[in-house]
Amino acid sequence: MKQYAFIFARGGSKGLPRKNIKKLLGKPLILYSIETALKVADIDKIFISTDDDEIASIGLAAGAEVIPRPAKLAEDTSPEWLAWQHAVSWVIEKYGKFEQFISLPATSPLRSIEDVESAIVKLNMSKADICISTTPANRSPFFNMIKETDSAYVELVNTNAKGTVYRRQDAPQVYDITTVVYVSTPNYILNETSLFAGRVAHTIVPKERAVDIDDIYDFKLAEAILSGKGQVC
Repeated sequence: MKQYAFIFARGGSKGLPRKNIKKLLGKPLILYSIETALKVADIDKIFISTDDDEIASIGLAAGAEVIPRPAKLAEDTSPEWLAWQHAVSWVIEKYGKFEQFISLPATSPLRSIEDVESAIVKLNMSKADICISTTPANRSPFFNMIKETDSAYVELVNTNAKGTVYRRQDAPQVYDITTVVYVSTPNYILNETSLFAGRVAHTIVPKERAVDIDDIYDFKLAEAILSGKGQVC
C-alpha cells in the first residue's frame, strides 16, 4: 500500500507572518513535520504543497517533493480542502494511484511518530472515511460555555436531555480538533467536499503535543514545551 505524507504550507499568514518558516529553537517550523514524516516507516513519499519559493527550497533540501500550489488556493480565504484535492490530483497524475493520504500540518511541531501511526492504524481498523486528531477540551458546551441570546442575556451553548449539568464530571466528554494529523484516502478527498462529509474517526493526542501554532502566543508555548524537553537546536 502506497502511503504519502502531505504538508500544506502557504507563504502568507495573518496571525503570525511567515510562520511556516519561522525558526522554532533554531529550526524552520516546517522542518518538524518533514522530519516526523521521514521517521514514520509506513510513509513512502513526502510532498509539500506551497506557493512560496523559500518554503519550497527548505522542503527540497530536507527530502520532500514540492507541489506548486496555485495562487487562488493560497489565499487567506481559500478552503484547504481544495488544496488537498489539487495535491492529490497532482500526485496521481505524476505517480499514479496511491492508497493513503496523510496530512501533517506545519503548525503542529510537537506531534510524535506515535500520533501519526495511531491515526493510520485507527483508519485502517475502522470503517471510517477519515481519521482526525483531537485532544480533550478544557471547556464544555454542556457545562461552562455560553452564548448571548437575542435579549442580550446568556445561556449554555448546549444542554443534554437531563437538563442542566452542574458538575464537569457529569458533562459528556468533548474534544478539540487538533492539526496534528489527518489520514484519509484519495478517493474520499476527491469525491467529497469537506472533512465531515463522511464517517469520521479520531485519535486522541495529549495536550502537550496538540499545540497548534496560529499566533505568537502559540509559538512561545511550543518553544517553552520543546525547551523543557531539551530539544534545542
